[in-house]
Amino acid sequence: MIKVFSTAALLILTLGANAQSVELCIAPVDTFDSALLTSDNKIAVSSLNAQLIQNQTALFNGDVVITSSDAIINADLAQIDDNGRLVKANGDVLYRDSELEVQSQGVEINSQLRLLQMQDTEYQLKGIAGRGSADLLSLSGEQGLRLEDVTFTTCPKGGEDWKMSASEILIGKDSPFGEAYNTKFFLGGVPVFWLPYFAFPVTAERQSGLLFPNIGSSTRTGIEYEQPLYWNIAPNYDATFSPRIMTNRGVQLKTEFRYLFAQNQGELQLEYLPKDIDTASQDERYFYRYMHQGKLSDNWNLNIDFSGISDDNYIVDLGSDYYNRADTHLYRQLGVSYYSESLDFSLQFRDFDVVGDHPDVYRALPEMKLNYAADLGSVIDFNLASEAAYFENSLNTQPSAFRVHVEPSLSIPYQRAWGELLAEISVLQTNYEQELPDGYVGSLEERVSRTIGQGRLFGSLIFENAELLQDSEFLVSVEPKAQYLFTSFEEQDNIGFYDTTPLLTTFSNLFRGQEFTGLDRINDNNQFTLGATARLIDAQNREKLVVSIGQIFYLRDAELNSSIRDNDRSALAAEFDWQVNQRWFLHSDIQVATQTKKVERSSVATEYRIDDNRLIQLNHRYIRDLSGEEINQFGVSASWPITNNWHWVGRWYRDAELSRTTESFMGLQYESCCWALRVTYQRNLSNRFDDAGFRSTNEFDSGFGLQFIIKGIGSRKRNSDILEQGMFGYRQPYVLN
Repeated sequence: MIKVFSTAALLILTLGANAQSVELCIAPVDTFDSALLTSDNKIAVSSLNAQLIQNQTALFNGDVVITSSDAIINADLAQIDDNGRLVKANGDVLYRDSELEVQSQGVEINSQLRLLQMQDTEYQLKGIAGRGSADLLSLSGEQGLRLEDVTFTTCPKGGEDWKMSASEILIGKDSPFGEAYNTKFFLGGVPVFWLPYFAFPVTAERQSGLLFPNIGSSTRTGIEYEQPLYWNIAPNYDATFSPRIMTNRGVQLKTEFRYLFAQNQGELQLEYLPKDIDTASQDERYFYRYMHQGKLSDNWNLNIDFSGISDDNYIVDLGSDYYNRADTHLYRQLGVSYYSESLDFSLQFRDFDVVGDHPDVYRALPEMKLNYAADLGSVIDFNLASEAAYFENSLNTQPSAFRVHVEPSLSIPYQRAWGELLAEISVLQTNYEQELPDGYVGSLEERVSRTIGQGRLFGSLIFENAELLQDSEFLVSVEPKAQYLFTSFEEQDNIGFYDTTPLLTTFSNLFRGQEFTGLDRINDNNQFTLGATARLIDAQNREKLVVSIGQIFYLRDAELNSSIRDNDRSALAAEFDWQVNQRWFLHSDIQVATQTKKVERSSVATEYRIDDNRLIQLNHRYIRDLSGEEINQFGVSASWPITNNWHWVGRWYRDAELSRTTESFMGLQYESCCWALRVTYQRNLSNRFDDAGFRSTNEFDSGFGLQFIIKGIGSRKRNSDILEQGMFGYRQPYVLN
């Protein structure tokens, strides 16, 4: 018996390039039991009646079952001639193998000629939604597969929203491609596309070909059409070329090259618009990005992330799959790192392609970090943190600096199930070599040596008690914690700011003991920090409620000029997460100034969620002073099915301080078993830069998108569903456990 449909099944599986799995709307046929097959290429036949004629011909009728090493055939009548070399069956023939099931009026198998033929077939694939028919199916061991008057669809029977038909399909033996002649594509029974000839892949692997296009419109680009072409170069190499036609901008080419090895992977993206017809100068515009992640050995890693654009408004005008319009820096990083049980080392070159008016950004070229940890006996731990970095600025009026930092520390940790105690002393030694610009006037010095001592005592306790709340048993956990921190003072006005900015007063930052990121400023401390976290844990060890609150109490005023302290205690910081029930979630964090009793920062998010597709989230963000401006914004994000086939998503954000909507999005999707239509509309701040490099806060951009998907014939590899588009930036407010 010749196994017929293995090739045919693979044909249907990958009619489109880079095809992805589809939703199963056609119920797959029963799993094929390969244990029922015969071995050693033998044929077994059973029936209600059998007749043997002159030891040459065998006739079978009534519930005939023909079993071979590849397939099982059920029929009303069967005839076997020439000692099993010729098999004929007819009358409600059912062919089954491991990949599909076929109904036919007759089948003929000639094992000597290695030929199988079936007439008036209807097939259904196993494991995926795919079915069709063919008037004649012929499979030759020498020439391959031939199908006449064949159809294919992923829609259920009686609901063929789309289908394709061909007068003839040929698949040569061992050929990775098939050939289709006189092919028609139908939508709702109406022919919409015709091809006299096309070739298609017939293996389950990715194959080269056209992907689904993207169609849309916006005030920035006009009407646009993007047609991706996928090229499967090798099993571990591929590329995508996407010409993009924009009525307001011109023709752009977007390309992506990917590679994958056992221990390395990477991507290269290039986008090029030779002439932007929407600009007065009609300059060329481009974007590039290269990313690599890999291992050099068991302990050594290599990471590269390098991006660049032609101008500040490229992402705003043309969009990006990797950055958004609010970004001000594009990464340019090259680094190697080493990891072992006691020693970590990294060498990084950190540069940026700066977007907009941010010329004073410092680059670390290079930055080296080394951390070493060891046990000094059974009680004392030793840790050495060190760093060396060279910072330079693109502006000649700004200083550059070489910084070396060494921080040895000794600690005595004590951890038990009931809590934790830690005593730690550290020495923070930093040396600067600062290159000051010509004619510099200020407090910076060329050589600075800074030595600071620090001591820390930290303790936390865990109190647990099982309580009966709301007729369910919960575990109540209360974790008070306290820290005393002393850091010696040394004035640092003679040091520039290279990688240092103030930290926010959040609960997680209270116990850091540092008011700045980076090392250019280390504030003096003589302070206590008190805090507590309470948890409500259910019987499945899931946190249902978490409340944290804390504050720093300063025992003396800060002497460091850069310190942001203005009273004897920090803002009161609190965080709150509550899963009210299976559908309601609430998250909030807040910082309240103790002197004025005013809220300095806050965020609140509440969410009603039934499942991943049905949710509504309300959120609010408030900042009293951010670079001299007050931020007061609120928004709503929602996703909700209208019917079984229709789905709606949307988001809306409003700035209460400026009394205007800053962003709105709406998406509507129709999805059936075998096709989907997605329509989106959005309006948001354009964030364009003017000639001086400053962002505009008054211009808006709007546009719509259209996406049509036929399931089972390939898919745009970066297409996200409408929920992902509509909920961009969405975060579930309660993300514990």
